[in-house]
Amino acid sequence: MSGNAKLLHENLWQADPELMDLVRKEKKRQIQGLEMIASENFTSLSVLQCLSSCLHNKYSEGLPGQRYYGGNEYIDEIELLAQKRALEAYRLNPEEWGCNVQPYSGSPANFAVYTGLIEPHGRIMGLDLPDGGHLTHGFMTATKKISATSIFFESMPYKVDPVTGLIDYDKLEESARIFKPKIIIAGISCYSRCLDYKRFRQIADANGAYMFADMAHISGLVAAGVIPSPFEFADVVSTTTHKSLRGPRAGVIFYRKGVRSVKANGEKVLYDLESKINQAVFPGLQGGPHNHAIAGIATCMLQAQTPEFKEYQVQIIKNARALCDGLLQKGYTISTGGTDVHLVLVDLRPVGITGARAEYVLEEISIACNKNTVPGDKSALNPSGIRLGTPALTTRGLTESDMARVVDFIDRGLQLSKEITAVSGPKLADFKRVLHEDPKLNGKVQALKKEVQDYSEKFPMPGYEEF
Repeated sequence: MSGNAKLLHENLWQADPELMDLVRKEKKRQIQGLEMIASENFTSLSVLQCLSSCLHNKYSEGLPGQRYYGGNEYIDEIELLAQKRALEAYRLNPEEWGCNVQPYSGSPANFAVYTGLIEPHGRIMGLDLPDGGHLTHGFMTATKKISATSIFFESMPYKVDPVTGLIDYDKLEESARIFKPKIIIAGISCYSRCLDYKRFRQIADANGAYMFADMAHISGLVAAGVIPSPFEFADVVSTTTHKSLRGPRAGVIFYRKGVRSVKANGEKVLYDLESKINQAVFPGLQGGPHNHAIAGIATCMLQAQTPEFKEYQVQIIKNARALCDGLLQKGYTISTGGTDVHLVLVDLRPVGITGARAEYVLEEISIACNKNTVPGDKSALNPSGIRLGTPALTTRGLTESDMARVVDFIDRGLQLSKEITAVSGPKLADFKRVLHEDPKLNGKVQALKKEVQDYSEKFPMPGYEEF
């Protein structure tokens, strides 16, 4: 075999054993750990096969039938299939809805929506990041514009009630009346209740605004019909495809078609979103689409139409509620008092644990979650809670009875964090040092870590065996 042929045909473990060793270590971490980051999931073998296919090789700027390069006969068919299945997965009439499956992920998808619908410095309103919103919904602080959405557009957040943790729709309505946004975003990153899409629609209509639903987190639940859908009320809907939908890392934008409104004289006003969205994605913000990911979207949207997928989504919610109930029984405080979806936000202020310490000690015992702001927090960099999700655990086959064991692991980990803090003091750097250097405390951490890993290894993992 010539040198060039060797480069082209060697397996990764032959061509780059150093990298393959790291991939294997990551695979082992996933198998041995309890993955509770609410935005993560373990995708199917068929999606992984799309992602490592020859589709990666093809450039296909433009839309099906309107490409800038030749050789896209089958790429066109794949993209059209992904569009068709995406509409079918959410039970949408193709005369009333269209979709673009080219966004690289959720954040680019959201930026394309703003770029297509409004001019630079147009006004948007989204749920504030510390209250459960997403960075791309316009997050900024008093001293800095954090997200590009707040740099290029004028954003005003709406908030949750600091006591109940629930969105204050009355204040949202009042603020919108003053601010006059062009887009109102109904979407979350860490909010455990279903959104009142009808109320969002009413507020948007009262201010001549577009209603834009970002369902990235809950798109699998929506596809399965186990929670209310935004499509009845929204003008535009975006989603990632790798969270509860369990597909590839990619994004989709759905947009309304047909009649938007009827004037007093009976004249119909039509939606003009299709060209605006498509041109914002390309050539506005992106180059060639990721055809391997688009194929992954096609196959995950097919899976989303099966009875098995609906059973999976039902179980996600059952597991989240069991997780929530178990933590409440242990004495922990849950923001909003419960959950309707796939995630739980734990407020650790009453037990005197910071979000950063909780995240770190849980990671040390092989439970992956993320520190998160809770209502009333002053800083997103020093939050007082943790966000826990059930999609990935549910994919591996955990059910409500398993959640009791998971709650026990979490509780014991958090209690360990209090023991460590009693020795280390308030600084996170000292907390980490003591956790690793104190023989007695580190011994407790390692013993609990082994329990978690032994338990996690009992559950199957989809995909390839080694990577």
